[in-house]
Amino acid sequence: MPADAPTILATSGGYFAGGRIRRTFAPLVTAAIELSGVSSRAPRITHLGTAMGDQRHLNAELTEAADVAGFDLTHLNLYPMPSVDDMEGLLMASDVVWVNGGSVANLLAVWRVHGLDSIFERVWRSGVVLAGVSAGSICWHMGGTTDSFRPELDPVTNGLGLLPYANGVHYDNEERRRPLVHELVANGTLPDTYCTDDGVGLVYRDTQLVEAITEIRGKGAYLVTRDGDRAIEERIDPRVLPGARG
Repeated sequence: MPADAPTILATSGGYFAGGRIRRTFAPLVTAAIELSGVSSRAPRITHLGTAMGDQRHLNAELTEAADVAGFDLTHLNLYPMPSVDDMEGLLMASDVVWVNGGSVANLLAVWRVHGLDSIFERVWRSGVVLAGVSAGSICWHMGGTTDSFRPELDPVTNGLGLLPYANGVHYDNEERRRPLVHELVANGTLPDTYCTDDGVGLVYRDTQLVEAITEIRGKGAYLVTRDGDRAIEERIDPRVLPGARG
C-alpha cells in the first residue's frame, strides 16, 4: 500500500536498547510504517546496511528486532553482490525502506555503481516511504556533514538530491556538527539545511517539510539558512511520538 504522496522520513534515531535483545525498533520506525498507510498485515520493510558494509551481525540484530515487533523485514545486501536479482522489484514491493547509518560517502558510491540512485527516485515517486538514520538520512538530501573521510567532519555534497536541502544529523550529540553546518551554509557550500537532534525525524511530503517528530522528549529540529555571509538557525519543535522516552 503506497503512501498518498512521495514521502521521506529522515532521522537521527530509530532504535532503543533492548531488554532481552540488543536493540529494538523505536517510535520513529513505527512512524515510518504509519506514513506508508499499511494496515491489516505485517508491514514490509527493506533494510539497507550499505553504509556499514552490510555487516551480517547488524542484519541479525535487526531481524531479531523485527521478529519482536511483528515486521516483515528483508535485507538488501550489496556485498559481495546484490542479494536479489531484481532490486527495484524488491524495493517497490516494500512499505518502508530503512537505510542504516555509517559512511554516507561509501553508501552513495556503491549505490551509484548498482544504479540505485535512479531506482530510488522511482521507488520514492511510487509511494514507498524512504527512511533511515544518519547516513540513511543525509543520502536523500543534497548533502550534509560526514566523518566518512576522517575522524574530523567534512562536507558531502553529492547526495541523491531527492530533497533540495542539506541535512545535519546528530546535531546535539557531536560538538562539531552545529558549527560546521553554520559555516558551510554561510559560505554557500550547503544550501538551506534541516538538522535533527538525536531521536528526531523530519517528515517530507514531496519536497516539503511537513513536520518534525521525536522519540525523545525535549529534543529539537532546526532549519539553518544563509543571510549574507552568516547563517541563521531556527528551531522547529517536534511532535512527541507515542512511546517516546526522556
